[in-house]
Amino acid sequence: MARRKGVFVPAVVILGLAVLAAGAWWYLHPVAGSLSLKPVRFADLPGWSSSDPSAALSAFQRSCTALDKMPNDAEMGNYAGKARDWRAVCTRAAQTTPHAARSFFESAFSPVEVSAGRVGQGRFTGYYEPQIAGSHTRHGAFQSPVYGRPEDLISVDLGAFRPALAGEKIAGRVEDGKLVPYASRAEIGAKGLAHAPILFYTNDPIQLFFLHIQGSGRVLFENGSQARVAYASQNGQPYTAIGKTLIAQGVPKDGMSLQVIRAWLKSHPGEAEGVMNADASYVFFDLQPVGDASLGAKGAEGVALTPLASLAVDPRLHGLGTPFFVAGPFPLGRLFVAQDIGGAIRGPVRGDVYFGYGAKAEASAGTMNQMGRLYALLPKAVAQRLGSLQPAEGGP
Repeated sequence: MARRKGVFVPAVVILGLAVLAAGAWWYLHPVAGSLSLKPVRFADLPGWSSSDPSAALSAFQRSCTALDKMPNDAEMGNYAGKARDWRAVCTRAAQTTPHAARSFFESAFSPVEVSAGRVGQGRFTGYYEPQIAGSHTRHGAFQSPVYGRPEDLISVDLGAFRPALAGEKIAGRVEDGKLVPYASRAEIGAKGLAHAPILFYTNDPIQLFFLHIQGSGRVLFENGSQARVAYASQNGQPYTAIGKTLIAQGVPKDGMSLQVIRAWLKSHPGEAEGVMNADASYVFFDLQPVGDASLGAKGAEGVALTPLASLAVDPRLHGLGTPFFVAGPFPLGRLFVAQDIGGAIRGPVRGDVYFGYGAKAEASAGTMNQMGRLYALLPKAVAQRLGSLQPAEGGP
């Protein structure tokens, strides 16, 4: 396995930055409403009885491989206990077959409704794995580089310095003994990156932009070979939704979708680069074998994503690996497992559904914008320890 060179950063630099960043981060990224939890029965979950949780069982079994590697005292978000509390249910999950998925979840977990204060519903969007054309050499139309993680990029887990910032990370580079912001999208596009490997070149800068937004994808090389383009890191700059940028420029808000955004960018070649550069965030990637083509790349939890069974959530609140039933119109009304995160996924009742790979997944994810209700499935012992949140009487 290839190894990248490390960069030594004095601890005082990172600690000082963590302290200074704390207040600024919470000002820029507030939690939308306080987290509220309410015990319910499975019979109270709209659509539970008609749903098929077998895909979520497979996803949860993969999550258990990540949970098994966590220290016993590792926190599972704000309310889902610690890793040790999930050992027993993971052991049972490994022995459960798909046809027994429903009975497994109903017997091993207790459902808890998640809300943002008095607001029960939240917004659920979608994401997918795009395909991008690639070349190992720069020639012809293949002029846009796809970068790996830069050697001088420093990532800081703020939760290691302040428990209240668990799940928050910043990034930068060292300059004169200080950690300073990393180059923005516009700066990288204009000047390139001397300290980052070029994984390949692509012939479509707009498709590359969508690859950055989605966080992973697949590359089809000129010789017919394929590889996963997996998320490696990010430049630490804030994410700005391109839809908001276009709305500010007069594009109608109603009907805004990935398809509308792509069409606008292609029909406005003189303005497209400036609009894309309004999002200062920039993602760096790794190339990996495709492996099981029916699954996605690894999410933030470190396991392969499952189409229509993996969910991106806010890691400041929710523990990765937690099963969530999302009640709402199709394609909601099913059980998911929290296995990923996203820069725009903030708040107690907010999720991003993983749709998979290809044109069909893109079409579905690009228009996904549904309201739904969120129910966390917690191991029974964890639910019982939530003080007044005792499992409701009656029902499974």
